[in-house]
Amino acid sequence: MASVVRDFLFRRFRAMETRVHELNYLFWECTTRCNLHCIHCGSDCTAAAGEKDMPIGDFLRALDTLPKDVLVRPFTVVLTGGEPLMRPDIAEIGREIRKRGVGWSMVTNGWLYDGEMHRKLMGAGMGALTISLDGLGEDHDWMRGRKGCFQRTVEAINIAAKERRLNFDVVTCVTQRNLPHLQEIYGLLASMGVRQWRIFTIIPIGRATEHEELHLNDSQFVKLMDFIAEKRKGDGPMNVTFSCEGYLGRYERRVRQTPYFCHAGINIASVLIDGTISACPNIDRVAFGQGNIYNDNLWDVWQNRFQPFRNRDWARRGMCKDCKVFKNCLGNGMHNWHSDCSEVLNCHYKKVISD
Repeated sequence: MASVVRDFLFRRFRAMETRVHELNYLFWECTTRCNLHCIHCGSDCTAAAGEKDMPIGDFLRALDTLPKDVLVRPFTVVLTGGEPLMRPDIAEIGREIRKRGVGWSMVTNGWLYDGEMHRKLMGAGMGALTISLDGLGEDHDWMRGRKGCFQRTVEAINIAAKERRLNFDVVTCVTQRNLPHLQEIYGLLASMGVRQWRIFTIIPIGRATEHEELHLNDSQFVKLMDFIAEKRKGDGPMNVTFSCEGYLGRYERRVRQTPYFCHAGINIASVLIDGTISACPNIDRVAFGQGNIYNDNLWDVWQNRFQPFRNRDWARRGMCKDCKVFKNCLGNGMHNWHSDCSEVLNCHYKKVISD
């Protein structure tokens, strides 16, 4: 009975958040160039990407359309890619964002993140950082497509974890290959002083469609949930959480801080490499693009569009059509709908109830 009441109250909260749709995070896909060749990449990024880096002035003009009261409340620009550190002007970008009184953060693979880069970015006002680690030794190198990547990433994590002014976390994509080694990865991160470890799984888009071993079966997914739930008991050295991928039924309050809520288009927007305005960068940019900064006012688009994100009734199709928990899930995370959106790519609830 208590869980039914909690679910009801959370749905009321989610509905209120959706009506208000306060913008808190703005992702900027500032480059699609990358120095790695990750086998799970959904954007097919390369060192010589087809799209040119967006000029900083173009992004800043879009950012400047946001009212001042938006910029002074909890609001962060997140630099992503590709690999943001491929841009030689990355510190200048950070300084320009900070001049507007706005916090900024970055997601990086860590290859180019050394002591000098750390000092430069902290001097430019970086407030948060995420580094990806997808296994130990050869497992990480295999995932990232470049020999020596694991060592470079560990060195970067060591630097960032020691910086107390930085809100820092490590993110790991769990696959069939690294699932048996999660305890060892946990031990390594804890030994370096990492406080936040965020875990996610793969959806079958981009290069990930070519590698079956990236995708967990139902029993493996349950093992992952049990691992996270166990680590969240007591006072461990790290806060381990599962990402906002979808509704998890009986695991919902055991693997996350708060119940499942896809904030895409509710609190999160993005400016993509070609100027497309969307939500999280890994959402289908053709099906869910809401405008373009070269033709539209970013703030006006945020206020008046994003209907597919804020009313999810359209997702009642395929396996979601008659699902008894749709009111809690709303068809899973928006990144699980691609192409013609005839069927959700992943249903985590189905995985945990089949156990």
